[in-house]
Amino acid sequence: MRASVYNCNVIELKKIHNRAGNITSIHGLSEIPFDIQRVYYLYDVPGGEIRGGHAHYGLQQLIVAASGSFDVVIDDGHMKKTITLNRPNFGLYITPGIWRDLVNFSSGAVLLVLASNKYDENDYIRDYQEYLNQRNGL
Repeated sequence: MRASVYNCNVIELKKIHNRAGNITSIHGLSEIPFDIQRVYYLYDVPGGEIRGGHAHYGLQQLIVAASGSFDVVIDDGHMKKTITLNRPNFGLYITPGIWRDLVNFSSGAVLLVLASNKYDENDYIRDYQEYLNQRNGL
C-alpha cells in the first residue's frame, strides 16, 4: 500500500455536444486506466450522510457525479485531499490503497462508480485504524 492522494486525479471525459442534450461514453483501458468490470450508483442519499468510509487493496475506481454534486475526501494515511465533483463529464480516478469518504451530497445527487473488479468483500478495509496500521507497516 504505497498509494498517495497524488496518484488520484480528475479525468476529463469526452463530451459530445448536441442541441438535444450531451452524451459522454466511457471505455475501459481507453478513457480510463482500467477495464470496467462493475458499475453501480448511489442516489437518494439523505442530507448530512457520509458514504464510503473504506479503502480497497486492489480495486481501482472512477467516481462521477452523474447528477448534482458531492465531495470526495481521499486519504493516504498522511495527507487528505477534498475533490468536489459536480459535472458529469469529469471523474475522479482512485487507485488502490486510498481511503475515501463521500460527503456533502446535493439534493438529487447521483454518484456513478466504474470499478475495475466485481464486488469482493475481502478487498475492503473498513476500519480506519486498521488501514493506518497497514499503511504504516504495523
